[in-house]
Amino acid sequence: MTAFPALLRAASAAFLLAGPAVAGLGSLLIPNSPAFAAGSGPYVPGLTDVPVMPGLASAESEPLVFDKPGGRIVQTVLAGAVPRQAVLAFYDQTLPQLGWRRTAERVFVREGEELRLEFPQAAASAKSATAVRFTLTPR
Repeated sequence: MTAFPALLRAASAAFLLAGPAVAGLGSLLIPNSPAFAAGSGPYVPGLTDVPVMPGLASAESEPLVFDKPGGRIVQTVLAGAVPRQAVLAFYDQTLPQLGWRRTAERVFVREGEELRLEFPQAAASAKSATAVRFTLTPR
């Protein structure tokens, strides 16, 4: 009878000791964690909840990010040798699955934020490259 309480205490102690180590793994596993915010994951730099379309890569060294009490402002550009229509189709299909609602051509809203996709010609480094600018603003 005394073995069970001792076993329970040992298991509880092991769980309490392992908790901080397991909790530290969260930043490696959760897409909205700071590990992904730095652009190290498959998400648009500065936007930890917008995936990068395969074939696109960052066209700038750092995204423009302002985080203020009224909301965040983010602007970043991706580019790649993919057709513009494929980019539009990818984000039209993907963003609603992540809670974004399309309100106009290349404009999505979610939880008080607006995401615009623009296609600047000057940002493309080659004729065959498509550049897409992601601009997130408070709504």
